[in-house]
Amino acid sequence: MDKFANVGWSEMLLMALIGFLLVFTVLVLLIYVMRLMGWFFTRDRKPKTAAVVASEPALDHAISDQELAAAIITALKLYKSALHDQESEMLTINRITRAYSPWNSKIHGLTQVPEKK
Repeated sequence: MDKFANVGWSEMLLMALIGFLLVFTVLVLLIYVMRLMGWFFTRDRKPKTAAVVASEPALDHAISDQELAAAIITALKLYKSALHDQESEMLTINRITRAYSPWNSKIHGLTQVPEKK
């Protein structure tokens, strides 16, 4: 304890000031490092992919939705015809576009509060 008795207030305040400045400086540097990491992981990579896509040769023909549906129906017809049971082989593919589906609705997962009698 005697070696700390010779330390004056000026040295103690200087050490405290150096400690506070060091902590503040490290925190500011940490903020900039985190911002740099955020920018690095969320930057837009579309220009690189656009250049690669532009350099590839364009396909002569693209498959339309009707051709894709016809290919699926043909494959299903051939598969069903290979089965031994003959059933009606009328296949219809309808495209339904609706945003709401009860399967992804959160309200159906909530439990109701029982009534008090």
